[in-house]
Amino acid sequence: MKKIHLLTRKEEINEQKMAEGDKIAVVLDVLLATTTIVSALHDGALEVIPVLDCDEALHLHKKNGAADWILAGELSAKPVEGFVYPSPSILRKSVAGKVLVLSTTNGTVALRKSTGAKEVYIASLLNNPFVAKEVAKDWEDETIMVVCSGNSGEMSLEDFYGAGHFIDCLIKEQDGEIELTDAARAAHSLYEGKKDEAYSILKSSHVGRMFNKHDFNQELGFAAKKGIIGLAPKLKQGKITLGASVKS
Repeated sequence: MKKIHLLTRKEEINEQKMAEGDKIAVVLDVLLATTTIVSALHDGALEVIPVLDCDEALHLHKKNGAADWILAGELSAKPVEGFVYPSPSILRKSVAGKVLVLSTTNGTVALRKSTGAKEVYIASLLNNPFVAKEVAKDWEDETIMVVCSGNSGEMSLEDFYGAGHFIDCLIKEQDGEIELTDAARAAHSLYEGKKDEAYSILKSSHVGRMFNKHDFNQELGFAAKKGIIGLAPKLKQGKITLGASVKS
């Protein structure tokens, strides 16, 4: 039977188990890393390289970088000197035709820890329907690992809601029976009960409240838009490229 498993934070990722069997990882960091990645690719970035931290970004840039590289990063949601702040609205002005090297506290770490899976997809509210459509095309016996990046060791409401949205989209792409773990079922139930309240859910989350405090409501509003970008990017050999463009 097809199975959907959900991890509520990046600290739950067991890299050895992720690499065992045929697992497909779908990683979400709704506020803000995966939303930023999807947006950057949509806005013309050549590729995105997720790194574990800003030191790795600087090392990569020194070793391989060129004028067409942009270093973007945050640490505990705060700006890092020498790095562009990794928000969609800021990067949109300069990312076209560039390689984006991205360091975030949670999302890029979750992506890197998931690389042992057979496939690693980048998902957000923006593109969940298109990732679900792409995953469903060849889904046979693989376990779908929905990974919420979380917030510095804690579960995050926005990722849990985004995971529920993705699971809802994937269920609608399937005719057969699907087994959901309790965590996956809980996320789906949350989404079903609040499907028309994406913005309020994001705004009420811990990170969302920080965004609101610092007048980042534009980013909240953008991240809450469902299914507006028809991309299903994958992480392969350390890089995220445009991937599949999926028609609805």
